[in-house]
Amino acid sequence: GSMNAALRAVWRWGRGGRALSQAATGAAGTTGDSGAQSGGGGSGSREAVERLVRAHPVVVFMKGSPAQPLCGFSNAVVQILRLHGVEDYRAHDVLQDPDLRQGIKDYSNWPTIPQVYLNGEFVGGCDILLQMHQNGDLVEELKKLGIRSALLDAEKDQDKK
Repeated sequence: GSMNAALRAVWRWGRGGRALSQAATGAAGTTGDSGAQSGGGGSGSREAVERLVRAHPVVVFMKGSPAQPLCGFSNAVVQILRLHGVEDYRAHDVLQDPDLRQGIKDYSNWPTIPQVYLNGEFVGGCDILLQMHQNGDLVEELKKLGIRSALLDAEKDQDKK
């Protein structure tokens, strides 16, 4: 339906949104020194966020931790990754760090948490990850990262029965 189309558009925009986000970096440098006490531009600075996003093939910004998610949407993202057997990923708890919480929203131009990044690219939040899970895109995206989804093996087991 049209909801599907809207999510597709968002997904496509998220993939190609690099140029848009680059345009915003000019303004970021003019925030003054009020937030400089954390040093190095702070955990919410574009540079700091960029480093976090690129530090690992799969990065999740969430509320709480994978062992103890503190919101349903963050929990859903953790469960989807677990279904695919993705145990090796970086999770950052934005509740521990208000600067990061705002910084990641600015970085992706996406208003909500959780946020999922694959290979440094913003993919989306819970709803988009869920849709990618349902339509098979997530298996494909993980494959590009050299991660074999556990669901492929689960399906093979089904065939044997």
